[in-house]
Amino acid sequence: MPIVSAHVAHALGRHLNHVFGVMGNGNAHFLDVLHRETDVSFTAMRHEAGGVVAADAHYRASGRIAAATATYGAGFTNTLTALAEAAQARIPLLLVVGDEPTSGPRPWGVDQVALASAVGVRTYTVGDRDATATVLIALEHALTYRTPVVLAIPYDVVAREAGPITDAGTVTLPAPLAPHGAAADATLDRIAEALAGAERPFLLAGRGAWLCGAGPALGRLAEATGAITASTALGRGIFPEPAYDLGVTGGFGAAGAMELVREADVAVVFGAGLNQFTMRFGELLAPNTTVFQIDVAATATHAQVGGFLRADAAVAAEALLERLRSRGAVSSGWRDQVDVAPLRAQEEGAGQAPDGRLDPRSAAARLATLLPEDRVVVSDGGHFIGWSNMYWPVESPERIMMIGTAYQSIGLGFPSVAGAIAARPESTVVLTTGDGGGLMAIADLESAVRSARGHGIAVVWNDAAYGAEVNLYGLKGLAREPMLIPEVDFAAVARGFGAEGVVVREIADLDALEQWTRRTPSERPFLLLDLRISGDVIAPYQREIIKANS
Repeated sequence: MPIVSAHVAHALGRHLNHVFGVMGNGNAHFLDVLHRETDVSFTAMRHEAGGVVAADAHYRASGRIAAATATYGAGFTNTLTALAEAAQARIPLLLVVGDEPTSGPRPWGVDQVALASAVGVRTYTVGDRDATATVLIALEHALTYRTPVVLAIPYDVVAREAGPITDAGTVTLPAPLAPHGAAADATLDRIAEALAGAERPFLLAGRGAWLCGAGPALGRLAEATGAITASTALGRGIFPEPAYDLGVTGGFGAAGAMELVREADVAVVFGAGLNQFTMRFGELLAPNTTVFQIDVAATATHAQVGGFLRADAAVAAEALLERLRSRGAVSSGWRDQVDVAPLRAQEEGAGQAPDGRLDPRSAAARLATLLPEDRVVVSDGGHFIGWSNMYWPVESPERIMMIGTAYQSIGLGFPSVAGAIAARPESTVVLTTGDGGGLMAIADLESAVRSARGHGIAVVWNDAAYGAEVNLYGLKGLAREPMLIPEVDFAAVARGFGAEGVVVREIADLDALEQWTRRTPSERPFLLLDLRISGDVIAPYQREIIKANS
């Protein structure tokens, strides 16, 4: 007779194709059934947080939900930072965990439901009569609200007989949020009228616009209005005409591009939260710019927004196009009056910084010419995020992810490689991480090497310090000693895990990447580039933070 764990495994198998995690007492029966009886792939991680990170990265790279798994107690508590990141970033995933017996906690038990709730995550607990239905409810909740969900299996239930396995139905998702009512119509009319009369219209789109497939409609709207476009860090590549696109806004944007944004007289924002970094701490748009925001959030998310419409970005963009056509509106022509390409140029640095170490700007610029075009860039958190985000363009939003920035954490980089490569095995996954976060996640360097092999590259920005803390607090006179890290030879560590490791002290050392790309994937191992960079070169976005905090 099938057991509860079998019901859970088979129900998941009908809706997802990958599980990541670490095996333990609480999930051993679940993983046994998953391996023996389903077609779901399982990638073993080396830390429980890595399982959640990998499932998170899988969704960001593909739009397909995945699951993580861990045992109860210490296994579960190890997932909490990664779970909080997924909740903050609104990433749907399932975390299948063991839990205390239904008879009550044992000496090592903790209140896992309360812990999950504390980081904003709901728990669904399966029983021996409702396991399949509970899995479907959990999946539907995760996908509907774009959030992680914990699926708990009590320890005395995991192997309990639960009757024949049946198909309990499908997951039902809500329709796109359409503008509704007189107030929404009036707001659409206001936005259309403003765009029709604008001399310098500007469209900004974020990850939310990508998730609802708004790219083509936004491209047509930009063409109809003659608007110049830009994106948030997680929305880059959403507009189909790069010739008129300024790239990323905020501290990752080029100085010339950000100056042009302030010339806009009307700005319409689609599916972007307008956080402090996107808005350059209030300096992105001029005070006299008329700003509209279209998002599925309940209300406007920035004080400069003068008109807000709660709606799906794709539906709203189409509605605006229809209104512009009915008005006989013509293009402003602004996009044809500006040569955008030079405005996107970033400063390339001098090769070596004054302290004799590698200038990270020069390294980032050279890497941009060497990295494969099919790249998927996954990023840990830290000061170094400025360099990859400023210098490495990607084709579309699902090819860039920053796992950790929503929760302001570090140490989630290496496990994200496994999730991204499982989602996009045909692409080259490029990890960008710092030495502080890299050391924190070092166990899952092995997972990255094993998973990505000839399709994986890690770039470690090694300045022998927690760079963000040095810049924010060391410059204020606080003791620097706790902010420093002995210089670690990441290249040697990578070789120990079976990768090719290269120490990069000057730009010429990056030729190793060029040689790596010339080999066929079957002939090349995972490549780790250990960049010995100068910590004295501060990224522009970090300078904005320093200014805001001073």
